[in-house]
Amino acid sequence: MAKRKVAAAVGAFGLMGMLLTGAPPAVAAAEEVGSATVVPLQVTGPPQDRLNLIILGDGYTAEEMQQFRDDVERHLNVQWSIEPFRSYRDYFNVYMIEVVSGVSGISCDPDDGNVRRDTPLKLQYAATCPADPNARGVTFGAGGQQALEQYVSMIPGVTAQNRQTLTIANTSTYGGIGGRNATTTGQAPQGPLVSPHELGHSLGGLQDEYPYSARNVPGGRHPDSEPSSIHHTRLTEEEMREQQAKWFRWLGEESLSGGTIGRYESGLTRSSNVWRPSEHSIMRWIGFHFDQVGRERMIERISGRRDVAQMTVHSTPTDQPVYAGDVLWVETMHPLYHELTVTWAVNGKPVKSTRNSRNFDLDEQHVRPGDTVTVTVSDDTEDVRDPAVADGGALAQTREWVIAEGAAPATPSPSAVEFTSSTATTHPVGGQDVVYVETTHPRDRVLDVTWAIDGKPLNVNRTRNSRNLDLGELKLKPGTYELTATVSDPAVPGSPTDTLTWTVDNVVPEVTYDLSDPVSSAPAKGSRAPHYEFKEWFEMGLEATDDQEGYVVIEFRLDGDGWFNYHGWPDAPEGTPYRFTPSGTVIKEIAYGNLGTGGLTKAPFEQFYPDFKPGYGDHTVEYRAIDAAGNISEPKKFTVTVNDTDGATPLPPGAIVVD
Repeated sequence: MAKRKVAAAVGAFGLMGMLLTGAPPAVAAAEEVGSATVVPLQVTGPPQDRLNLIILGDGYTAEEMQQFRDDVERHLNVQWSIEPFRSYRDYFNVYMIEVVSGVSGISCDPDDGNVRRDTPLKLQYAATCPADPNARGVTFGAGGQQALEQYVSMIPGVTAQNRQTLTIANTSTYGGIGGRNATTTGQAPQGPLVSPHELGHSLGGLQDEYPYSARNVPGGRHPDSEPSSIHHTRLTEEEMREQQAKWFRWLGEESLSGGTIGRYESGLTRSSNVWRPSEHSIMRWIGFHFDQVGRERMIERISGRRDVAQMTVHSTPTDQPVYAGDVLWVETMHPLYHELTVTWAVNGKPVKSTRNSRNFDLDEQHVRPGDTVTVTVSDDTEDVRDPAVADGGALAQTREWVIAEGAAPATPSPSAVEFTSSTATTHPVGGQDVVYVETTHPRDRVLDVTWAIDGKPLNVNRTRNSRNLDLGELKLKPGTYELTATVSDPAVPGSPTDTLTWTVDNVVPEVTYDLSDPVSSAPAKGSRAPHYEFKEWFEMGLEATDDQEGYVVIEFRLDGDGWFNYHGWPDAPEGTPYRFTPSGTVIKEIAYGNLGTGGLTKAPFEQFYPDFKPGYGDHTVEYRAIDAAGNISEPKKFTVTVNDTDGATPLPPGAIVVD
């Protein structure tokens, strides 16, 4: 196999040098077939302290490498728009590996020649060409996994236990597969949606909620035994509550993927005798979000770095003496939209005056030799209700010190007053983000951190937790701002300082819609949304604009159901509008744009939905966008009426009409 090449900028600068900026090295992939360049996209900590997401490309020639970069950006921005990836984005390190292929594409691609291609990672739709026309599983051929391991080994500190790989095939054909080495496809409209679904398998251990294993073929009856899957059951709602089992804590809640958390038949590739929590979620139909049951599990696995099952917390060493004049410190992980809770206690009694500070001045708190000081770091997110998860090592960590007799030995102050890590400065932060910094730690004092917006100092030190700044609490007006943080030593006035600067993007993206020609229309009036009347079907195009660079994610929802990713029309050129019909359009045995019973992704397959009713009548469509900084626009909407036709209006190809 051809040699592998790590970008020189990574080797010289070092991955830890990326902590403050997250800036990728400006090094192009080598053109030699099989060679590779590692590009750190986001490094928030040492690899051993993070869950490392490694994205590789297969079937991209040297000339197509920009296409790979664009595919990665689109995939990541879609992933970061979906909870809990959205809130826990900074728990990941993300590395892109640009692998140069001698040929373009993937083996046995049913929509691209269905021939074998010799690519470095050997991705394929089937072991033997031609593949089935509906093939969607993208796997590694002979030698592909071994090649992947060699490429991943280029990143120091990444191990099988702290990593997740995602390999993107250079094709526009729908497909992918889960596992620790998940796969998806680069230019397929649904490709970025396959990724979070497959990571639901790989990271969360979540199971498919499909009613089949082969499309449009019912999976049959589930056995009369309780499945081990956390989001499948044969218990009734009453039995779940009585036994305090499965998702009993979430029953009756509005589902984050639409509808209500309850009990819906089919799942685990079985069509009956097993039930799931939501009508549809990302583990059933890609395009929707995780429901609460899936989100809770994903938070646990992301926070615990999957196999380690332990939150990362750094602190004053617990295996060395501490003295009454010392200042103890902890460094925590940093969710994007809330802070972790830090609770200090002396001899088991919580100290309320610390107000979530990451530092604890023993002298100020009148701590004496022989006292025991503990600190507990916890993630008190409302998205976790299971006490075993909330109190487990993935979401809670404790440190303890016993104060030694005597005084601390004289030690010099740190050689530099500086920031050691922070929210990345290379791209704008959103207007609701919690921005963080970490500093060096003198033994006997706390360095001062001051914040300013457009040069105007902020009075945030009253919180005594100046390492975090919740931008949402500032209630900034829409606009773009410059945020700075400066660290200084209060014991040495006029001493050197260190400063970081961010761009704050507090402007939401804009979305516009374009509809096919209606029979009639009525403009918006007062609180009434624009209304349109159609015969039999209509098409909707959505387009987003933003004031900053980066791929903007668009979502819509039908009749108040779950938000669904707007990916254009499957198996069509980019920009092809989305089509709605009373009974949906079936492409490769998957339904799209259904206005009838069950929502967007259901179709009137008798074997699955014998009570299906087509969706003639009135409907409401809402739409919104999420920009690269995570800003979400307020939903806007329009309403439509879809009437039956006498046959004079031709139906679009693939449309299904139920008499």
